[in-house]
Amino acid sequence: MPAQTLDALRRSLKRGEFASAYYLHGPEDLLKDEVTRALLDRALDPASRDFNFDQGSAATLDPEAVYALCNTPPMMAERRVVLIRDVEAWKRRTRARGVLLSCLDRPSPDAVVVLVQGSAEEAEDKELAARAVSVACEPLPPDRAAKWLVHRGASLGVEFAPGAAEHLVRVVGTELGLLAAELEKLAATTGTEPVGQDRVGALVGVRHGETIYDWRDAVLEGNAGRAATLVGAVLQQSGVTGVRLVTLLGTTLVAMGVVRAAYDGNVRGARLQDTAFQLQRRARVYGLLSWQEEARRWAAWAPQWPLPRVRTAVRLLVEADTALKSTTVSDERGILLDLAFRL
Repeated sequence: MPAQTLDALRRSLKRGEFASAYYLHGPEDLLKDEVTRALLDRALDPASRDFNFDQGSAATLDPEAVYALCNTPPMMAERRVVLIRDVEAWKRRTRARGVLLSCLDRPSPDAVVVLVQGSAEEAEDKELAARAVSVACEPLPPDRAAKWLVHRGASLGVEFAPGAAEHLVRVVGTELGLLAAELEKLAATTGTEPVGQDRVGALVGVRHGETIYDWRDAVLEGNAGRAATLVGAVLQQSGVTGVRLVTLLGTTLVAMGVVRAAYDGNVRGARLQDTAFQLQRRARVYGLLSWQEEARRWAAWAPQWPLPRVRTAVRLLVEADTALKSTTVSDERGILLDLAFRL
């Protein structure tokens, strides 16, 4: 069966269109849970849901149980939904897997089978993907993660002021489990007023304007003084190391080399920004800001970063990375200060 994006799947569910089987895989387990809930809500009548929803784990289901789950008719309803988790376990249990594949080849007309693969196994199972609608639950880009926060926050009674959700994503990252944990804290301590950037900053310990991206921007804009002011506060943040900051700079500079090459080819203005955007779209560059934000920055920085400067900067980054990883050097702040001024 053809693969579907999460957005396409949600649209088809709203239209009341259901496939005979869905296969959910990828690293974001929270997205799999949300898709499963949406399927249950749309496919089953609440009044008969208890009779027409069954679930199990591939690690414990025997072949007979798999056959029964996939072929039992619904009770006083149009369809049944069967949820089977941990399908990666079937790689070691061939008899049960064989029964499942046979059921998927000849699906019951009144059953919807939902197969969920754990995040520890990220690779797509080709045999399952060929027999079910394959839905990859991948990490969201920053702008989508911020929208996810706003939507999930509304269900918990948390309203974000402009820029607050984006700041939380910048600090915590796009891993939905971590964002959900911070959101639970906000829900427990927030009143009726919208949550602003200051409130988010107090929660995560990082004020607006003092993120790793603000430090990177200062370095690449040639503002070594601001970079020097920020580096101490940034290094004190949870999960931030000198190596992480150098990696962030390196990722950006490699991309900047591509954008600068386009600039040298007389690509300018909106076309240059679109080139930067398409580069991210093709390469799926994660760990940065939203594609739109990065594209604006790269297009603005390109005139100040000719290719010889980019190459020199990459060489300096390699030297800094080596120094940071040396067992004889412990002054991360000093290495990063030196790097910022040399760049």
